Amino acid sequence: MPATSEPAMNDWKARLSEILPLFGHRNWIVVADSAYPAQANPGIETIVSGADQVHVVQQVLGAITASSHVRANVYADKELAFVTEVDAPGIADYRKELSAALHGAGVAYLPHDQIIAKLDRSGQVFRILIIKTDMTIPYTSVFFELDCGYWNAEAEQLLRETILAVDTKG
Repeated sequence: MPATSEPAMNDWKARLSEILPLFGHRNWIVVADSAYPAQANPGIETIVSGADQVHVVQQVLGAITASSHVRANVYADKELAFVTEVDAPGIADYRKELSAALHGAGVAYLPHDQIIAKLDRSGQVFRILIIKTDMTIPYTSVFFELDCGYWNAEAEQLLRETILAVDTKG
């Protein structure tokens, strides 16, 4: 399959439904603005949705939430809070709509370059799906870093401490 494809209008939903069961912790799904670049890494698949950004964010978050095997660490660009209405008409409304769409998702706002660095590191080993939208406002991409849905960091830490304690005694 080519790294970039332009599916028919609702094919992005079908592709999300196909790929989500395959994805697990360390995979990413990115809902990107229309200027997000197609990347050369063969593990990164880019599809064009032709859909509204907030709608795609809601659909992706809903699909992840409905999956028992994964949950998401959600990232958005810190720069989003500083983009002005003068430079990007519609940004104030977008911020409100995005906030409502991600309510309760625990979004981490990091500098764009930091998020991209995390994505690039993961993309060296793990697959990434980028869904481009019709958004034409900068710093509006939303990044979903998938994590295990039935195991958390606290459980992992406790497991590691238990193993270390057993290894130390033995």
